[in-house]
Amino acid sequence: MSEFWLISAPGDKTNLQAWERMNSVTSKSNLSSNSKFHIPDLKVGTLDALVGLSDELGKLDSLAESIIKKIAQYIGEVMEDSKDKVQENLLANGVDLISYLTRFEWDMAKYPIKQPLKNISEALAKQVTQIESDLKTRSAAYNNIKGNLQSLEKKTVNGVTSRSREGIVPLSSALLRPHLEIYLLCFVLCCSRSSYMQWQKTYESLSDMVVPRSTKMITEDAEGGLFTVTLFRKVMEDFKAKARENR
Repeated sequence: MSEFWLISAPGDKTNLQAWERMNSVTSKSNLSSNSKFHIPDLKVGTLDALVGLSDELGKLDSLAESIIKKIAQYIGEVMEDSKDKVQENLLANGVDLISYLTRFEWDMAKYPIKQPLKNISEALAKQVTQIESDLKTRSAAYNNIKGNLQSLEKKTVNGVTSRSREGIVPLSSALLRPHLEIYLLCFVLCCSRSSYMQWQKTYESLSDMVVPRSTKMITEDAEGGLFTVTLFRKVMEDFKAKARENR
């Protein structure tokens, strides 16, 4: 894991001297790879205002850090079977974290630099609070799904195939990407061992709008297994009917 330092140094009018000195010192011993962190000229205001903001921003920084850690933790749990891909799914504004930091650009639309620092701080706090609220909603949905799945796994001890496919269970789509969850739905269904191959060959054609290669076994016993499959919400009833016909 890379370590990043945010360094503030006294500079000249163009800040070139401080930048060149730092590069000269660090490059001799290959201590670091340096990038400029571009922050525009903000409306500084009075010393009293800066002192007040310093305390508020410190608290906001701690809150934001804790939220980011929770997000990373949940992504790690969701991608437990693909831990090698967790890092590539940790993105900031659609890019990997290293690129985001080394090529940072101030969002002028969200945080106009002509506004007082107090207003910019409040806008940042509002966004962080909204992210925290969204995280709580999604984590609650995730924990609910996780609990339901664990209950399903326990019930399979007595034989997952003791139920018919009429017991197909629709799962919340909280594990799907946010912009897809209003369209897609994840299902769990049981399948006997002798039907594994048939299921793999036919599930995509049971109905229109089934996501290709989306099925995955989540547990099995001596008699059969539980599979998930992802499809569009609009074909849910048709898929359930076709699945019952082919059980």
